Amino acid sequence: MADSTSIDASSTPPVVTSATPPPAPPAKSDFHPALAVSNIRNNIPIILDVKTDRYGTWAELFRIHARSHRVLHHIVPTADKPPPPVTDPAYEQWATLDATVLQWIYSTISVDLMTTIMEPGSTAFTAWTHLADLFQDNQNARAVTLEQEFSTVRMEAFPTVAAYCQRLKTLSDQLRDVGAPVNNHRLVLQLISGLTDAYRGIATLIRQSNPLPSFHQARSMLTLEEASMAKMKPTESHAAYVATQPRSSDASSQSSDRRASNRSRSHNSKGRGGSRGNGGGSRSGTSQGSSPPMPPQQQYFPYQHWGWAPPPWAMPPCPYPTSQWTRPSAPPRQPGILGPRPQAYAASASSVPTDLATAMHTMTLAPPDSTWYMDTGASSHVAASPDGDSTHEM
Repeated sequence: MADSTSIDASSTPPVVTSATPPPAPPAKSDFHPALAVSNIRNNIPIILDVKTDRYGTWAELFRIHARSHRVLHHIVPTADKPPPPVTDPAYEQWATLDATVLQWIYSTISVDLMTTIMEPGSTAFTAWTHLADLFQDNQNARAVTLEQEFSTVRMEAFPTVAAYCQRLKTLSDQLRDVGAPVNNHRLVLQLISGLTDAYRGIATLIRQSNPLPSFHQARSMLTLEEASMAKMKPTESHAAYVATQPRSSDASSQSSDRRASNRSRSHNSKGRGGSRGNGGGSRSGTSQGSSPPMPPQQQYFPYQHWGWAPPPWAMPPCPYPTSQWTRPSAPPRQPGILGPRPQAYAASASSVPTDLATAMHTMTLAPPDSTWYMDTGASSHVAASPDGDSTHEM
């Protein structure tokens, strides 16, 4: 047994150890990702200014950018990454990164703010602290002013729902920065309390929701309602236009009345021309040589070929009495060279006229010795001739 054990031990091959050393860890590169940023405006598009007062949004974007490039400790110092001493070999790289972050700050603020916080030998943390002091000092006084403005915001002062909601969100962010945050419940209630009467329905729907929707959901509902109202405006305008147009039956009846009135006036003018022609013929040539009346559509409504008709207007009432009327007596006049002037006598109307022009054409005067006809000319007067057999115009 001992011999077999020795034979087995002697037959085991010796273990060969490798003389090659393990690979060394890769050398740490001196290049930092913050040095690769060529234009900070592409990552932080907001320019911080005192007038706009967007410090909360600007600071949040800046912190996100600094964290993504591993330089957040330059503006928010931590215990695990303190600034190295000047004698430390890593101080050179730290100073380079700090100068890069300081350039980012100067490039994203206005010129007025830059000249206010700039100091010789300043660091990124010093500039960051100065900006925070400028926008967050006197927090109680700022909170009172912002609270008053937040409670008085109304949608009438803004062109769209998006602008109105954005203003409310900006004020709530500023209140949060000064230590007076606004929760979602109050923000939504203020949103619906400042709406106009046009959004009364959607405001009631949001108000009666339990629990209240988030601010972003309420903003989305209002935006959809605004888009729906914008689409309905052309339809309502067209419906109102159609409602104001006269019906075809009314237009045809008005056209028939105008044609009948024109035929009546034409018939009466022919009768007057013939009577005068028998007596002296002074106006017969004028009546025959006058141009025919224009069609009713062209005479009264030349815009009917555009597809629009005027509204149906009622005929005016008769301006003269329909019963017997006697001219009031006047003091006697002295006879002229041509003799005494005839006096007007009572005028009688056989029926109630329906048209002013037709009634005036058909009304006559009846003196005892000769036949008289009333003329509607504005500059003509009727007088009897010396022989009493014919009529002349003066």
